[in-house]
Amino acid sequence: MKQTKKFWVLTLVAALFFSVALTGCGGKNKEESGAANGGAHSELKAGLVTDLGSVNDKSFNQSAWEGLQKLNKETGVQVKYLEPKKDTEIITSLNQFVKNKYDLTWATGYTMMDAVKQVAGENPNVKIGLVDAEVQAPNVASVLFKEQEGSFLVGVIAGLTTKSNKVGFVGGVELPVIKRFEVGFRAGVEAVNPEAAKNMKVIYAGDFSRVDKGKSAAATIYNEGADIIFHAAGMTGNGVFNEAKERSKGDKKAWVIGVDMDQSLTFGDEVTLTSMVKKVDEAVVKVSKDMIDGKFPGGKTTYLGLKENGVDIAPTSTKNVAPDVLKKVEEFREKIIKGEITVPEK
Repeated sequence: MKQTKKFWVLTLVAALFFSVALTGCGGKNKEESGAANGGAHSELKAGLVTDLGSVNDKSFNQSAWEGLQKLNKETGVQVKYLEPKKDTEIITSLNQFVKNKYDLTWATGYTMMDAVKQVAGENPNVKIGLVDAEVQAPNVASVLFKEQEGSFLVGVIAGLTTKSNKVGFVGGVELPVIKRFEVGFRAGVEAVNPEAAKNMKVIYAGDFSRVDKGKSAAATIYNEGADIIFHAAGMTGNGVFNEAKERSKGDKKAWVIGVDMDQSLTFGDEVTLTSMVKKVDEAVVKVSKDMIDGKFPGGKTTYLGLKENGVDIAPTSTKNVAPDVLKKVEEFREKIIKGEITVPEK
């Protein structure tokens, strides 16, 4: 009898130890509690539903999640994310936050527009923030960026830096938001190097989450003589960096222009020429704080460009971009902000 009792005690202790070990070594942290941070608004909850990429895409979704993490640290609001893996899971994910009475739910991506419209219409009392698309509803705050303006600036950098007079663009899915990146980039290149703009190779991978497709697209463009590629492809763009790293040896450089975040911090200065920074994180924080203050901009669309400090080039651009090129970038920046140049978006 004593042996049996001892056996069960040891078993329970082992199980408890195993459980604690799993908790300490677990995978993604999908939820952060405001109560744990002792924040003033720890009773509030904000959720994020990513597009069909990943919250760790080193790009768009990650920037949005970092915004919510910052909100958590500054205000104590509890935050959580969900990653739908197919279109049919988007509405389910949004409704999960609705069902659990989240005070604000974020949706990141143009492809989520219809789902947001449906969920907002069925639940008029919920508040939803939508990035990169516009839904006209009193309980939806839409945020759109003037990606073409930031892309114009990195286009100027590419046009003045290329040695082969050949540059390229890799897009994820050919959507209006991604076309703004492409068209703005081409306009910037053309403003300083018409020949490079004429030779510009464009490939759409048809996916935001396929690293292999990004690598293949980059290989095609580099093989045709381009020495700089700008990508706007989410996780697919990671493959562009992978291809560039394989080709960059010694003085021979295959450059990449990153997107959304300063991607040199992830992929290194050896292949990252610059990045077109899209401040999704700051937009998420601002609108979320407006919600906390009772000023949620439902029914409104916020547009963020160079003038609003919503897009820019990465602050680390000085590492690989020549000073005279950066001076030229500043000249174009001022002209765009003053309205002397209107950057096309399609």
